[in-house]
This record gives sequence, C-alpha cells and structure tokens, in this order.
Amino acid sequence: MTGKRGFTLLEMLVASTIMAVAIVGLLNGIGSVTRNAARLRDYDRAAQLARFRMNELLADETLAPGGVLSGAFDSKQTGGMDIQWQARITTAEMPPTPSTGQPCLQRIELQVSWMAGQQKKTFTLDAYRTHILKVGDL
Repeated sequence: MTGKRGFTLLEMLVASTIMAVAIVGLLNGIGSVTRNAARLRDYDRAAQLARFRMNELLADETLAPGGVLSGAFDSKQTGGMDIQWQARITTAEMPPTPSTGQPCLQRIELQVSWMAGQQKKTFTLDAYRTHILKVGDL
C-alpha cells in the first residue's frame, strides 16, 4: 500500500454530481420563494390601500345610497402598480316606518383589482355604517 492521500477521479465525479443536484434544488426553491414574496407584497399593498380607501368612504357622510364610485390609486402610493377600485353604497336596513332624522344602516362594498402578470386579481371589502335619513334619502 502506498502512502498517497487524496480523492480518486470517480469520487470527485460523484461528489460534483451530488453538489450539482443540491444546488439546482436550492435555486429552484429560492425562485419559488421569490415569486411568492412578490405576490404577497402586491396583495399586501392592495389590501393596505383598500383599507385606506374604505376608511375615507366610511367617514364621507355625503355619499348617497345607490351610488357607485370608482377610480384608481395614485401610482406613487402603489409603487407603479395599476390598482383600480370601485365602491357601491346601498341601504342595508331601514326603520319600519322611515322618516327624516331616523337612523338606517348602510353597506359599503369596495372592490379592488390589479393585474398580476396576465391575470386579474380582485378582492372585496364590506363595511357597515349608520346613517341619519335626510329628505333626499326617502
């Protein structure tokens, strides 16, 4: 037996093959994680903007029931994404004998949509608020 140390060519080929398979698997996993992170970032941005818009709609007492509002968020807020919104205000509950000065319940439905690649993504937020009936509401 000789006192040579080291790896044989066959051992190096096997080790290199195992290392290549492991690296390809890791890179594939990293790609999936990156795509998921981008998708979640877009969804989170849209959800935050939707909450902001819903708060504005809830605070606006001038919105009439039966009305539909729509628009787009400012590209400075969206990070360059084209995020659209549409809001529908309806009367959810009225008093048995409605008259001015009585409270009623209004529903605000806010739909937010954006493009993720070739696919349109949407989600809807609902909120309710009390509203004092006015002459024009009856």
